Amino acid sequence: MTISERIFMILEKKHMTQKELCRRTGLAPSTVCDWRRKKMNPSSDRIMDICAALEVTPEQLLTGKGLDEVLNDDFVTRDYISTTERELLLDYRRLKEAQQVRLIAYMEALKNLESLENM
Repeated sequence: MTISERIFMILEKKHMTQKELCRRTGLAPSTVCDWRRKKMNPSSDRIMDICAALEVTPEQLLTGKGLDEVLNDDFVTRDYISTTERELLLDYRRLKEAQQVRLIAYMEALKNLESLENM
C-alpha cells in the first residue's frame, strides 16, 4: 500500500473529508486530488503536517505499522459522535495541560451561569 493510499484509508476510517485534511494542513485541494488521481505520494516536507492532521505517527503513515490499532479506536468508529464534537475533542487534546484546565473551568462557569439564568 502506498502512502497516499494509506492517507485515503485513514480519512475514510476517521470520517474525515479531503477538504478537512486540506484545512488542517494548508494543502491545496488539487494537491490532495493528485495523490488519488495520479497515484502520487505527498512530498516529504508535508509528512509531519499530514501526520498531525490525521493523528498518526510518521511510522504509521509510512509503513502502516500499528495503524490498525489507531483506526479501530472506539472514538474513531462510533457514528454517534458528530464531526463538530470530534473536532472539539481533538482540539482539546492538542492544548497544553494548563489550557485544558482553564477550558474546563470556563465550561463549568458557563454551566453555572446557565443554571442561574434558568432560575
